[in-house]
Amino acid sequence: MDEEFRSLTERLRQESHGAAAFDRLLATEDHGTLADVLTAPGQPLWARELAAFRLGLAGDRRAFESLVLLLNHRDPPRCAAAAHALARLGDPRTARAAAALATNELRVAYALHPVRLLVTLRAPESVPALITTLERRLHPHDPYRRVALACVEGLGALGDERARRVLNEALAHPALAEAAVHALARIPDQKKRS
Repeated sequence: MDEEFRSLTERLRQESHGAAAFDRLLATEDHGTLADVLTAPGQPLWARELAAFRLGLAGDRRAFESLVLLLNHRDPPRCAAAAHALARLGDPRTARAAAALATNELRVAYALHPVRLLVTLRAPESVPALITTLERRLHPHDPYRRVALACVEGLGALGDERARRVLNEALAHPALAEAAVHALARIPDQKKRS
């Protein structure tokens, strides 16, 4: 059991108030039983999250929609768990969904985990989405510095030349400047390669 699974299990056990259904969902190896929880009416959120997480770790794509909804949840631990499961799911739709969530200005308060997921996925959508999200965070008094910082760090980790311009712009922001310097240092110099 990895650390994210252990954390999720402890959190959801408390939310379920020790319900017998929790232990059954945790113990079952039947993916059909878990998938039924995602579509059955009246299921509590903790049950849907546990089922989606377990299916995601198992690579069962029936978890995709539920995990994307959880990735955009107002509760950060739910977002983190969903990102963890989506990174392991192997669904080709994941990067496109994460990019849509990261760049949605109406939900920018919840963009941190989609941004981090894009970095983990290293998909074609990752760099353009992080650039777009960071550009929008570079105006004065933007309240989403954690999202901006995650974009800067992520663009450095991805090391893509296309990020150089926006990272240079980030240098002018004290809260981002140090991270931007490190991110720029990780982008290969095109002149040296020529």
